[in-house]
Amino acid sequence: MPGAGIVGPEQVGSFIRDGFVRVEGMFSREVARRCLEIMWPDTGCVADDPATWAKPLVRLPGYDVEPFRSIMRMPVLENAFDRLVGPGRWGRGSDSGTIQVRFPHPDPPHDDYWHFEGSYLPEGWSGHSFTNYRSRGRALFLFVLFTDVSGADAPTRIRVGSHLAVPARLFAYGEQGLDATRIAETGILEATTTAPITCATGHAGDIYLCHPFLIHAAQAHHGSTPRFMATPALQPASPLEIDRPDGNYSPVEAAIRLGLGR
Repeated sequence: MPGAGIVGPEQVGSFIRDGFVRVEGMFSREVARRCLEIMWPDTGCVADDPATWAKPLVRLPGYDVEPFRSIMRMPVLENAFDRLVGPGRWGRGSDSGTIQVRFPHPDPPHDDYWHFEGSYLPEGWSGHSFTNYRSRGRALFLFVLFTDVSGADAPTRIRVGSHLAVPARLFAYGEQGLDATRIAETGILEATTTAPITCATGHAGDIYLCHPFLIHAAQAHHGSTPRFMATPALQPASPLEIDRPDGNYSPVEAAIRLGLGR
């Protein structure tokens, strides 16, 4: 078995098959605590006063300061990017991505629907982001846990293996792709209805590395401790390829090819 934070051959296989891999202990609880100290004031809430937790969801913009910057540039995380996307094939970043803070609350979160992520805006387009069958503009997305997340703490739901149903159904839309909010017309949701469902539970410091086509959904918080999770995206250094002359496909590309029946 690989050590903490290491993505080995078994994890690579799971990533291609399931669409994600959880890597435990990528950063320490102390680092997570320092991040929480920065984020809590920006929520407009008080950590030890549930009476101030007025909404089920608060979104915070990405942080490009320490220690968030160091998390995103950890050698162990960048090694994982090399394993899943390929050395030299991803763009180095330092922003944490949007932070989703989910609170125990009687109201529904209103974003608890199944979806995939959009990744780019066509020229002249000002609406929702698009995606296409080659995942233009996105190589991975991450779930970065800053708090312990149990099954009651609004863990993101995942349709296991759902990423494999996406490429063939997006292929009909060509390189242009489509607005990600139009997922219903593609048949992807129906095709993945029977997929096993798991949840992104774990401990502070764990990171989920997800295929860009993974179907996932939020859910209500039924626990007692607010959940802090970042969702940064990893951009490719150049477009993902599904027809490489040398056959040197990354696991991300291999999964897309598998979904296309190649």
